Amino acid sequence: MAHEVIISGFGGQGVMSMGQLLTYAGMLEGKNVSWLPSYGPEMRGGTANCSVIVADEMVGSPIVTEATAVIAMNLPSLEKFEKTVLPKGLLIINSSLIDSKATREDIDVFYVPANEIAYELGNFRVANMVMLGAYLEKTK
Repeated sequence: MAHEVIISGFGGQGVMSMGQLLTYAGMLEGKNVSWLPSYGPEMRGGTANCSVIVADEMVGSPIVTEATAVIAMNLPSLEKFEKTVLPKGLLIINSSLIDSKATREDIDVFYVPANEIAYELGNFRVANMVMLGAYLEKTK
């Protein structure tokens, strides 16, 4: 089974790091992988997202248009990428920064207060790792 994931948020939230770690983990498992970053023009605080594919078969294109999962770190990411999740796919929402609820009922949605959990762990900068951990737990 191929995992086609879109990870999105503001620059500085560790979006690219999450994607790279997921890609490296796939390589360590002997899978075929791709990681495609996309940055807004700003240095920090602008839009940032990446597409990650981890698959048993060859990866024909690094572009993810129909995601098996989306990790949304902020509201603009949720608004932009919720529609790309395949039916029965996974949407993980950072409920620390997103008050809105998902609009779809044909996907699995999980709300993770990543910023609060990171703060409780003693480092607010690990909210991205909290979200990555939630994804790994849900997908096994």
